[in-house]
Amino acid sequence: MTQLSETVKELIAKARIVSFAGWEQSHPKEAIAIFQAADDAFRYLSDEDLLQIKTLSPDNSELIPVAQLLRDRAAEIIDESREEVLATYPEIIQPGGGLYPAERAQACWRDFWHFLRCITYGIAGGHTEYTNSTGLHYMNLLYQELQVPLDAMVLGLKSIKAASLKRCQGDRQQIAPYFDHLISQLATFQIR
Repeated sequence: MTQLSETVKELIAKARIVSFAGWEQSHPKEAIAIFQAADDAFRYLSDEDLLQIKTLSPDNSELIPVAQLLRDRAAEIIDESREEVLATYPEIIQPGGGLYPAERAQACWRDFWHFLRCITYGIAGGHTEYTNSTGLHYMNLLYQELQVPLDAMVLGLKSIKAASLKRCQGDRQQIAPYFDHLISQLATFQIR
């Protein structure tokens, strides 16, 4: 396994995608704490978490079943997205490709998993604007430092959206903006 530089380790710690600042208007502190605890543990919201959020914020919980569905189907959604990226950029995992060696590719697929996790927080909370601009800034710097292939990451995120919407029958128009928000943020990243 490749050793990560101190710079990369610092950037990883600061590259937090989600922010619950501003959610006080729609959610009590207890509900925000549930979201924050899940994000701090880098995990999806559990059924118990979602039930508590629904109880604490009944007015903002209509999409909780969608967040639950996406969480439960995360592995297949990520697999489908990975296949799309590899079909479009087959050379990416070959020597000299942006996701070579294998641990680079694994880190990319892990990011896909985290992207979907963060999107489900926005969906469960009914907030399409759920990102943290400071955290995204550090993620951009991290991607620059690691020379992450941005075109493949943006395609992956678009594929996550397509694979997710395919699994959500009636809610597609309603949940698309949650994906579009993160796609538009990632699309602004620069590679130096």
